[in-house]
Amino acid sequence: MTEKVKGPASYFPSIEKTYGQPMSHWFDAIKDKLDLPHMQIVAFLKDTHAMGHGHANAIVAHQLAARKGA
Repeated sequence: MTEKVKGPASYFPSIEKTYGQPMSHWFDAIKDKLDLPHMQIVAFLKDTHAMGHGHANAIVAHQLAARKGA
């Protein structure tokens, strides 16, 4: 049985469908901004890519968590 995806990654299929780009595109878009505060990166995605708050927040939260765990 496949375990259901939880947390920020649960938004990824919707993000890819809504914005027509793979997640790698969005991760690359913010990779040079990960030293900024969380909400500044969210604002960047919202302002420059017309992304909804929940989707932008999921991308940023995922990448910051991955960075912290690395």
